[in-house]
Parts: sequence; structure tokens; C-alpha cells
Amino acid sequence: MDKHILLSNYIKTHPNRIGKVVDYNPETDRLFPFDFTESNTELSAEDVLNTEKFSAWVNTKLAENNCRYGIGGYMEHRTLYARSELFNTEEEPRRLHLGVDIWADAGTPVYSPIEGVVHSFQDNDHFGDYGPTIILQHDLDGLTLYTLYGHLNRESLIDLVVGKHIAKGEQIAVFGNHEVNGHWPPHLHFQLMFDMEGKTGDYPGVGYYSEKEKYMKNIPDPNLILKF
Repeated sequence: MDKHILLSNYIKTHPNRIGKVVDYNPETDRLFPFDFTESNTELSAEDVLNTEKFSAWVNTKLAENNCRYGIGGYMEHRTLYARSELFNTEEEPRRLHLGVDIWADAGTPVYSPIEGVVHSFQDNDHFGDYGPTIILQHDLDGLTLYTLYGHLNRESLIDLVVGKHIAKGEQIAVFGNHEVNGHWPPHLHFQLMFDMEGKTGDYPGVGYYSEKEKYMKNIPDPNLILKF
């Protein structure tokens, strides 16, 4: 059976085994849907390149709309990645966002939504990269699922070891500030994968738009877990 169907069925039939990624109450917390495609005319390339201006814009949007979190990004064809050479070195620039971003203050707690173990972790310390990153591995009645958490603070990596058991709902990290998180406004990059393809401590969060169909086979929609 298709892994996407297996994952969806597991979540539907085991609701008590799926927890939160961040503290979110759908009855009281509002989410602001950020759009970083070419249709966003409020941000210039210069604004995005300037982390302080970019952060101020994000914070203003959240405050003006009385939203606790900003959200968005799954399979979004973004243009903002021109800010980093990390995404511009190939013949085809990487612009397809593969996970979901949750925008909030630095220090916001991050939890494991499913019981699992530490697969790998790493500080991807480059401008525009994840910064500190944790990847967990989960066994869903025989279906292997990986969850990736990027843009954390460095303290989140202390005392981690590969294979360490992580309980459902256990706090594993907090959002990092721009000085350590790859120079982004504070947010969490949350991503699901069925196959790590041999990678450790890192997995692309941005891909080639021409390979969208391939990515979608391996990277399910994080909102299956988030339920935003």
C-alpha cells in the first residue's frame, strides 16, 4: 500500500499516539498564513536579505493580526531563497519549500509529536541553512517515518545521542534566534520523510521545482501531524 495512505490511516486510527509539535490551542490561538511566493509584493529582495528587516516584517504581521504563530510553506514555490547562495549554486536554483515553517519568538518550545528515537543531529551552520537540526525516527506499526526540526538553538543539541529514546510530547528543543538559526527570523522548519536516503543530521528542506513529483512521494504533508 502507498506509504502516504498508510500514514494517513495510522494517524486516523491512533489519535492518542499523535501529539503536538508546538503549544497550540485551536480554540484560542490564531495562525497567520504567510505567503513567500512571487505574489508577495510587500517584501523586496533587499528586505529579505536584511534579517532584521525581515524579522520586523514577520513580527508586525503576527502582531497586527493577533496571531500566536505564522504558518505555511509545504511545497510552496518560494522566491525568497535568492537571499542565500546555498540555494543558488546549481544550474537550476532551489526554490521549492519541502516542509512547513512555524513562525514565532525565539525560545518557543518544540516537542516530539510521536514516540521515537534520535536518528541524527547536526549544526548546519551556514547563512540560510537550518542551523541546529534534530531528526527523529519513528516506527508506526512497521511504517518508518522521520521528523526533522530545523532552526533550533544550539543548546537543543546538548546531551543528544543517536538512538536516544524520545517520548511522545517530550520537549526536544526551542526555536533559535537569527544568530544561530541560519540567520532567519525565528521559526521552526518541520518536515516529514519516509526515507532519509542515507543522510544524517540534514535533509534538504528546499528542492528543485522540476522534481516536485519526486519529492512529494517521499515527503508527506506535515499538516497530517500538525492539524493546523
